[in-house]
Amino acid sequence: MKVLQFPLARITIGFVSGLLFAFYLHPPLAAVIVILLTAMSLFGVLFFLSKKSNTRTAYFGIATYFLSFIIGTTTQVTHTDYFQKDNYTHNTNAFEQPHSISVVVREKLKSSLFSDRYIVLVNHINEKEQSGRLLLNVQKNHLNPVFAAGTPLLIKGTLSRNKQPMNPNQFDYGKYLENKQIYAQLFAAGDEIKIGNKTAKNIWYYSSKLRTRIIRNLEKNNFNKTELNVAIALIMGQQQDISPDIIRDYQYAGAVHILSVSGLHIGFILLFVTYILKPIPNTKKGSFLKLLLILASLSIFGIIAGLAPSVVRSVTMFSFVAIGNHLRRSVNIYHTLLVSVLLILFFEPSFLFDVGFQLSYIALFFIIWLQPLLASVWQPENKASKYVWNILTVSLAAQIGTLPLSIYYFHQFPGLFFVTNLIIIPVLSFIMIVGVLVMILAAFDLIPVFLSHLLETSIYYLNKIINAIASIEQFIIQDIPLNLYLLLSSYLALISLVIWFKKPTFHKLAIALTCIIVVQFSCFTTHWNVQNEQEFIVFNSRKNTLITERNGVNIIVYANDSLLKTAQENSLIKSYRIGNLSTLRQKKELRNFLYFKGEKIFIVDHSGVYPKNINPDVIILTQSSKINMDRLLQIMKPKLVVADASNFKSIQKQWKASCEKQKIPFHATGEKGFYKLN
Repeated sequence: MKVLQFPLARITIGFVSGLLFAFYLHPPLAAVIVILLTAMSLFGVLFFLSKKSNTRTAYFGIATYFLSFIIGTTTQVTHTDYFQKDNYTHNTNAFEQPHSISVVVREKLKSSLFSDRYIVLVNHINEKEQSGRLLLNVQKNHLNPVFAAGTPLLIKGTLSRNKQPMNPNQFDYGKYLENKQIYAQLFAAGDEIKIGNKTAKNIWYYSSKLRTRIIRNLEKNNFNKTELNVAIALIMGQQQDISPDIIRDYQYAGAVHILSVSGLHIGFILLFVTYILKPIPNTKKGSFLKLLLILASLSIFGIIAGLAPSVVRSVTMFSFVAIGNHLRRSVNIYHTLLVSVLLILFFEPSFLFDVGFQLSYIALFFIIWLQPLLASVWQPENKASKYVWNILTVSLAAQIGTLPLSIYYFHQFPGLFFVTNLIIIPVLSFIMIVGVLVMILAAFDLIPVFLSHLLETSIYYLNKIINAIASIEQFIIQDIPLNLYLLLSSYLALISLVIWFKKPTFHKLAIALTCIIVVQFSCFTTHWNVQNEQEFIVFNSRKNTLITERNGVNIIVYANDSLLKTAQENSLIKSYRIGNLSTLRQKKELRNFLYFKGEKIFIVDHSGVYPKNINPDVIILTQSSKINMDRLLQIMKPKLVVADASNFKSIQKQWKASCEKQKIPFHATGEKGFYKLN
């Protein structure tokens, strides 16, 4: 694999390895700084010696890669807000009682069912200067204003740490927030928030204000709301207001990537700006002016689009391409890719853990690396055939590269992705050209009605096409299980096979076959582990009691009749089933007595009736049973009491106090998450 022969590739691998090392092991800053200074000194000495003797030794190479590793470690530690002394996470009182918290709005997120959500930056807690990012949840009320970026707020409230998943194999939203350096949330009602007078006029403020101006001017032109939300996503990368139905259609059709501004969009912007600047002569000054205008245009567009990881990656990549064209040098795309990775992660190491960043770079790498191999299979002479074939090979290369990671995160595969890309790329090209022009004119409130209508109609038909493809559900493969070991072994096999196909040799074939055996071994090990597991789960389900028993790959669900009817599609069961590579085999009506691996389990339901002649190992309390807890514990003498989330919190507190009095462990799923017996 030639790309690994580049010294820059090895340095990038060392740097990324350092980021991962610091992320998972949290080394102390003082120790990291000492090691960094030592590594720099060693590198300097070996560089001087190698320069003096005009030879590069293996020791110099090792010192270089070690230095890149420790720079990566230092970068991660210094950019992690948690390690900053003034970060709010070190203020334990803020998590225990209400304080006056001064914040500035950074970004508005997609609203949830019950609250409007914002990312805010902390300025003060009471009178003490603090720093860090918070997720602000404002209780929904039609009277509440929408807070723009830069708005100062004073809130009386208590910080809440991010919670662990409350059910097995559930999406870890707390971890997701931590990867974005958001370590806590703040919940507030509208009347608990005071808006300050001094707006923080930074780059986020002006970009938000410009986006708002563009949107308002489009709304004045009677731009249909549905199409407008899609246009804003396509052109400016803002997906907050797109309906869940449309997002689902784009996912099922394999086109959700076009709703996030990425290389495709930035490429169109570069071509568009380059075309507009053609009248400027290609003199030394003219060429330099073109470069400055192109870089400025890409940067402004990236800021307006919210500087998401995919946007930053694309803007950085195409900026290097523009610089290479200005210098009239052939741009090595692999070097451009590697430099952009280093540059972005050096300033924003948290992007490494962003799904969009990972998918966009893997897709781009496989397009560069694999697409020429696929394109060489057939060389059409007809221009139309060549155009179609190029779209198909690019789409296939990107899909092959991102397939394992997409399945790992989303557990589904859109079978008609190639049809979608074949149809929408020409349509998208037209929409992007018209869309960028409309957005520029909208910023100055100069939109011609025919142009606005043209964009609206184009997006309307784009949505119709996407919906038609997404409605063919037979080609949407869902609920595909894939764990980390299978993910890594899949990429190992995929990369080794591509290397063999590019230049077949017996040695490469042997490596590829070995990697395929590793995949098979991972599958066998995973299935063996699952097959030999037995566990009993009480889920944290608010509306209904939900209990499962798993023996190997077979799941039995215990619940009431209404939940059993939709058990196959229930999100809690679905996550559990996919995460454990299992199948829902039986659905049974919830009953009072259950047995699991010799353990006697008694379920107390809403009737509050229980026998007096048994001694269960575990009691499960459900549906706010009207019982005398002290008497129940004295009669039944359980080893453990579990209360699921179908009980009122006030009753659970009383039950907990009774259990503590008699020194019996008490597990409330609403507080500690699901209960597992294995």
